[in-house]
Parts: sequence; structure tokens; C-alpha cells
Amino acid sequence: MIGLISATAAGAAARDRLAAAWPERTRVYEGPVGDAVRAAFAECEQLVCFLATGAVVRLVAPLLGDKASDPGVVCVDEGGRFAVSLVGGHGGGANELAGEVGELLGAMPVVTTATDAVGLPGLDTLGFPVEGDVAAVSRALLDGEPVALAAELAWPLPALKVTAEGARTVRVTDRLVAPAEGEVVLRPPSLVVGVGASRGAPVEEVLGLVRDALRDAGLSARSVAELATVDAKAGEPGIVEAAARLGVPVVTHSAEELAAVEVPNPSDAPLAAVGTPSVAEAAALATGGELLVPKRKSERADGLPAMATCAVVRRPARGRLAVVGLGPGARDLLTPRAKAELRRASVLVGLDQYVDQIRDLLRPGTVILESGLGAEEERARTAVAEARKGQAVALIGSGDAGVYAMASPALAEASDDIEVVGVPGVTAALAAAAILGAPLGHDHVSISLSDLHTPWEVIERRVRAAAEADIVVTFYNPRSRGRDWQLPKALAILAEHREPATPVGVVRNASRPDESSRLTSLGSLDPATVDMMTVVTVGNTATRDIAGRMVTPRGYRWQDGSLEDAK
Repeated sequence: MIGLISATAAGAAARDRLAAAWPERTRVYEGPVGDAVRAAFAECEQLVCFLATGAVVRLVAPLLGDKASDPGVVCVDEGGRFAVSLVGGHGGGANELAGEVGELLGAMPVVTTATDAVGLPGLDTLGFPVEGDVAAVSRALLDGEPVALAAELAWPLPALKVTAEGARTVRVTDRLVAPAEGEVVLRPPSLVVGVGASRGAPVEEVLGLVRDALRDAGLSARSVAELATVDAKAGEPGIVEAAARLGVPVVTHSAEELAAVEVPNPSDAPLAAVGTPSVAEAAALATGGELLVPKRKSERADGLPAMATCAVVRRPARGRLAVVGLGPGARDLLTPRAKAELRRASVLVGLDQYVDQIRDLLRPGTVILESGLGAEEERARTAVAEARKGQAVALIGSGDAGVYAMASPALAEASDDIEVVGVPGVTAALAAAAILGAPLGHDHVSISLSDLHTPWEVIERRVRAAAEADIVVTFYNPRSRGRDWQLPKALAILAEHREPATPVGVVRNASRPDESSRLTSLGSLDPATVDMMTVVTVGNTATRDIAGRMVTPRGYRWQDGSLEDAK
């Protein structure tokens, strides 16, 4: 919950805008400001104070305890110009909150955390536990000192400026080791603990068994990703509470699924009770991995039979491939999700001219693998290969990565040994349509006229089908120096079914500085004025030119130049 505190009418107005935008996330604190801040500090994960920074500093200073548990505090000035991350930049999420508040209120986020200021990821913001001297290692990274990466597990980390050797070290491990001097240990969520329990098994017995098994195997409880069990035990209180205390979810599998998992220690008892010869080992191994701790039973001080079993598996490290659509070119049409994925990546793969568009958004230390036109399949293979090494990879394409771009060749190469994330982008057809007016207001189709990968016979058949169906058509890759006859041929096919006056929109370099557009007609378009940077949109028989805008009616029909509801 985010506590909102204000002292003046101007502050209250901005406060109420946040409250209206985030009704489920926020709570307004009324009354004397000091009392409101103290109450919100005790009850909320974050605070937004519409007060002077000096006042907020004095109010929260006596309340500060530990940066790992203190709420994040953002301060917004009376004029609504700045959203200052004041306390808890990383641990309390104030840096991110300042950005969200700034975006909503039109204020400039002010973040002074050193790593954020220079584009380095905070070692305590990577999404899993961290131990050791975070401040010293972060300072070394900031100062450009050599910091070694000792990755015992291949895990998809964001870009870090690391070397093979250094006086400071970032270690990635799930082993139960204490950080050495000048070392930070990152605990990836690599361990799955399978758990079986009799009805009514006490949480102390379940939790004690899990902790003992991990400790005896030299494994860190902070790397446990989940407790896994059979569906029939999904609500078993001892398992549910043990997972809550470990801070991990309970993941369940059907008895049929577990019965199909080969395990070293099957038993008749769980087979009779829940329909599978193994619960702990099979649940831990259900999604693959290396069995580190075979089935182990709890030991009871009262000498009664054990009520819990567990097994521990190290799941395979999976690299991450984000296929990112950059939009048509304008920076403000690059989505926030795309920006986040670019900053999350340690390896970027893309066409050189697209890399140039977003190079400034990449974190220091990002490995850039760029190539020229015509190497799409090779880029896809490279991106997948880097992800299989355990890297966090971003493969970029213009527009939407799934529309005549990199998603298709990448997914053709990928398999389930890596995580694949698709990040949508604004397509060229949509960008051009917004410039032209509303040409895609009804059914429409996009067709690429490039026959480099598709035989012309197939393309022609699709164009003819769109013409006969009276569908608005957007042509990608309409004409190049080596392909100058396909567009005239496609337009001729459409002309068999549409009048010469049918509106046609031509947009070149949509959203870029040298953008140009014009509205012409099917009978007047000169194909020689079109190139590969152009999108051509041909209307259907209902499309009209209205005040210089290309409009295709949605659910209506034209009569005497006006629209009449078709219903």
C-alpha cells in the first residue's frame, strides 16, 4: 500500500489525482501532517508526500530503522514539478515509484542513487537475495575498478561491468557459503524442494526437515524457488505455512503427472494415499533438474513415525530471450516494457541501424552483437545460442517483432530450454494509419510484396483474395531497386475490384524526423515514388477521403456522401 500525505490545497489536488489513478494501491492519510506521516510510515510499504523535502526529512528521520525494511519515500513539490526519491531508493522501491509518479503527474523523477544515475543495475535490485558488502562492490563498479564475476550457475543477469579477475567479486551460487571480504553473493532461485506430508503434519516438522536437508547438503535456503507437492496436498497447512515462512510459493502437480516421473525411491505408501509412488522426489523433479537431496524423512523427538518427506533438486538454469519490437522509430513510440527489456539484457542482438536507435538506452557492459541487412536467420541463431549459455538476451526488430520481423525466425530456432518473452511494438501499419487518419477502421490485412522468402505466386494469390473480399490492404516492402514490378502488379489486381478513385495512403519513414505522407488514389499512385521505407495502404470500396484524411467506416455504410448506421 502507498500512503499519500499532503498539507495544502495544491498538494491535495495532486494527491487526489494519484488516489484516483491507483485506487487499489493507495490510501490517503488526513489530519496533522506529523501524525499522518508516522501512521503511514508504520502501515505502508511506500509513501508519497506532497511536502517540501526539508519537512519530509525532519518528519521521517526519527522513524528510520533499516534500509531493508523502511518504506520507500517519494517527495513531490507544491508545483508538481519534481518527484524526488528521498528514502529507500532500491530496497523501498522509491526510485521506481518516483518514475511512476512523475509519469502520472507530469513531474520529473529525481533519482540520486549512484548506480541508477549512471545506468548500472543495483546489485540489490536483481530480483533475488544478495549477501555481502554490496556498498563496496557497487562502489568498485561505479569507479570502474575490476570486479570479477564468479558464476557457479549460469543465470540471466543484466549487464554488469565485470572482468575475469578483480579485487572485488560478484559470486552467483546457491551453495551455503559466506561472502568473503570484498565479495557479494547473489542467490538465484535455483532450488526446488519437493515436499510430502501426512494430514496434520506440523509446520515445525515440515520446515525443520526442509532446513535441515538444505543445510546438510550445503545449500542456501535463500535459493529455494518453490515448495512442490501433489495436488491433494495443496491446502495442507503445514506445507502452506512452511512455504510462507520461506517466502516461496507452493506449486502442485497432479498424481498422474508425478506417477510418470522416474524416481530413485518410490514407495507404496504415497501410492495408496494419493495415487503416486512418489511425492517429494517426483514433485521436485517434475520440471527437470539434478536431484541433490534424495527423499528424506523428518525425525520426531517423540519417536512417532515421520509425517513429512522432502527432496531437493537444482533446476536447470534457463537463459532468457526477449524478442523486442522497437516501434516505427520515434522514441516516444518505444514502449516502457521494451525499454525495461533493453536495460535488463546483458546481450543485445540486432540489425546495426536498429541498434543505433537505442544504443543510449543500454546499460554499461552490455555486449552488442550487430550485423547488416540480410542476416535475419543468423541473428536469430546467435540470439538463441547466447540465451542457451544462460544469458539475458534482447533480440530487436523494428515495429512489432512479430510482424515481418525477428520473432518468427527466433522462435523457429528456440526450444523449451530457454525462456522466451515477446515484447510488442507499434507496427509500421499502425503508425502509418495514425498519420493517414483511420484507414484500418474495418477489416484489414497486411501483405509483404517481397518475394525473397515467399514465392510471388503465393503473394499474388493473397492479394487477389484481399481484393475479392473488399478488405483494406497495407503493403509492406512495396518496392526496391531490384524489385520494381511487384507493386504495380498488386495495384492492378486491386483495380480489378475497386474504382480508380479508391483512396490510397502513402507514408514514408513513419514517426521519424524525415517522415512524409500523402493521400492519393488507386488510379493516380505512381509506384516509382515508393521505396522500401514506405508503407502503402489501399482502401476498400467504403473508404473515403474526408477533409484530407483517409477513413474506412466501422460498422456503417455510405449513402450520398454521409454515414448511415448499418444497424
